[in-house]
Amino acid sequence: MAKREINPMLKTALELGPVLAFFVAYLLLKDRVFEIGGRDYEGFIVVTAGFVPVMIAATGVLWALTGHLSRMQVVTVVLIVVFGGLSVWLNDERFFKMKPTLIYLIFGGVLGFGLLRGQSYLRFVMEGLMPLEDEGWMILTKRVTIFFLGLALANEVVWRTMSTETWVYFKTFGLTAALFLFFMFQGGLFRRYGTGEDEA
Repeated sequence: MAKREINPMLKTALELGPVLAFFVAYLLLKDRVFEIGGRDYEGFIVVTAGFVPVMIAATGVLWALTGHLSRMQVVTVVLIVVFGGLSVWLNDERFFKMKPTLIYLIFGGVLGFGLLRGQSYLRFVMEGLMPLEDEGWMILTKRVTIFFLGLALANEVVWRTMSTETWVYFKTFGLTAALFLFFMFQGGLFRRYGTGEDEA
């Protein structure tokens, strides 16, 4: 299927909408306990059970509209299904909380493996978004690798030492803000190593 462009606002809604829906649903149901099939499920587990199909549906719509999904999006959805499913099946919220750790470890590990081979795998994913010289891509990839590993560590510290509610806020806003700020602070690198090429 050929890759197609869609309205940026719609793309953002499909990517971030499920996460925001999870956050709102959690705030509404966090203090409730539901009896389903003779077992008690806390609000977090019920919200997780709803989030998994919503995320699958949103990703499916994005694929249908654009004809393309990045490897990062595919891996993320797979891990959401696996660890969200385990949390619901075993009635244990810890599995879902581990998901961001594994996502960032996988991405950081893949980028680090590429660096060991003298390659920037990040370039294959993002080259169309910001043309850089070879040296710039290598520097950015090293920084992103360290950043992802740092996010994995941060997620582990938060979910293991703080409340579920604190983790939900951290996951929804903290990780998103960290990604935004990280790339904002790469402005100097983009200016120094940018090729100035425009995509045709």
